Amino acid sequence: MAKPTVEIHYCSTCRFVLRATWMAQELLFTFGEDLGALSLVPDDGGVFRIQMADGTVLYDRSANDGKFPESKELKQLVRDAIAPGKDLGHSDKD
Repeated sequence: MAKPTVEIHYCSTCRFVLRATWMAQELLFTFGEDLGALSLVPDDGGVFRIQMADGTVLYDRSANDGKFPESKELKQLVRDAIAPGKDLGHSDKD
């Protein structure tokens, strides 16, 4: 069975690339063994969206009052989508 792919779509015009690469690094450190791939997808129009390769959106900045996800929140969303039983350690604590 193929491992899932996560895509981070980011607005290159807005220079969200640093945030996108940081989020990618966080996800790769946490889910390196669980992911088949993680893609950075340049876009425009203020986009910052994390989704599965099948189009399932995990987080969309435009649907969250323009806020970016916190690392903890993003890890929980990805975990719930790809590895529901995975313990995230301190990222699971409130």
